[in-house]
Amino acid sequence: MNREAGAGSGTEPVVLRRARAADARAAADVWLRSFAAALPTVVRPRSDAEVRAYFRHVVVERYETWLAEGPGGAVAGVMVLEGEELSQLYLAPERRGCGIGDRFVALAKERRADGLSLWTFQVNAPARRFYERHGFTPVEWTDGDRNEEREPDVRYVWRRP
Repeated sequence: MNREAGAGSGTEPVVLRRARAADARAAADVWLRSFAAALPTVVRPRSDAEVRAYFRHVVVERYETWLAEGPGGAVAGVMVLEGEELSQLYLAPERRGCGIGDRFVALAKERRADGLSLWTFQVNAPARRFYERHGFTPVEWTDGDRNEEREPDVRYVWRRP
């Protein structure tokens, strides 16, 4: 399924498409760059090589993984759905604010019309505002004892009205 459209702000258009095995490295690289830019105080428990292997052997193979692809095949974002969980949504730092995240959330809601849940770190205020703007409601706050990073997080849910 291809979904082509411009980002609406004069930027290069992107296509949302399902990821293939050959996309795992590019998806992992966007994840790594985005994580570093958005969460500089959060300590990652895995090396870059381990993250790339996880994307190659687990994420793209087992889960519904979507990419935002720009001209020339440049990957601008990655979204992963695991069951009813929106488990990953990361954008290349230079593509934040261009509407790609909005398009990913709309796609996730379309694909999981019965509802979605997700986790984000409490320190990630921009992500929390983004999800709340898209109708997600915080339902659980933790001290981080259940995530690898040991970082306090918050669980959000969205249900179709």
